[in-house]
Amino acid sequence: MSWVVVPAAGLGRRFGGEVPKQYLPLLGRPVIEHTLRALLAHPAVSGAMVALAPGDPHWPGWRELEGKPVLTCLGGGERADSVLSALRALPATVAEDGWVLVHDAARPCLKAIDLSRLFAALRSDPVGALLAAPVRDTLKRADGEGRVEATVPRSTLWRALTPQAFRRGSLVRALEAAFRAGVLVTDEAMAMERLGLKPLLVEGAEDNLKITTPADLAVAESLLRRMGGGQA
Repeated sequence: MSWVVVPAAGLGRRFGGEVPKQYLPLLGRPVIEHTLRALLAHPAVSGAMVALAPGDPHWPGWRELEGKPVLTCLGGGERADSVLSALRALPATVAEDGWVLVHDAARPCLKAIDLSRLFAALRSDPVGALLAAPVRDTLKRADGEGRVEATVPRSTLWRALTPQAFRRGSLVRALEAAFRAGVLVTDEAMAMERLGLKPLLVEGAEDNLKITTPADLAVAESLLRRMGGGQA
């Protein structure tokens, strides 16, 4: 059984609007509710720690969803700040060598089968793993004038998704090392990579999208309807 950390302190400036994207309505529920229910409905997930912005007026105050505990802590200005804060706030019952998942608050279309695939990978991998999708489009590298400089081989390229799963103590040490070095890591795998570790890529559904624009919200609604309301 594993706990999941959900960084939700972001203000969603790229999305625009007064309400952060994780609280926007999606099929009658806030985006983050779909996200949390998708995680907590899985039998291998024990509970969730949600990192919130100070004085967050939008948090509904849940203490339990899907029959499992939902705890909160104060997040920070960057994703890595919130993740580290949440890792430190986890219950003492979560061991240093226990697996912890980190999942984006605005990624509500997670499928149970992908979660199961991720947990299966953790049974045999000592470092940790993340859901990811192989890059299928042709990629171009641009020059300073916005012209094609080269075509980038895509055979070894993947799009990083979430959840990303690592042992609690190892991830804390990796994030702390990045902070000391003044490096802003954009996901947990990057922090682990800086220590010379190689997380396992586990192929997941490409429609496990992160809502970043109003158009993404419409796509997520369509996906959730096909998934039966958010459960895979």
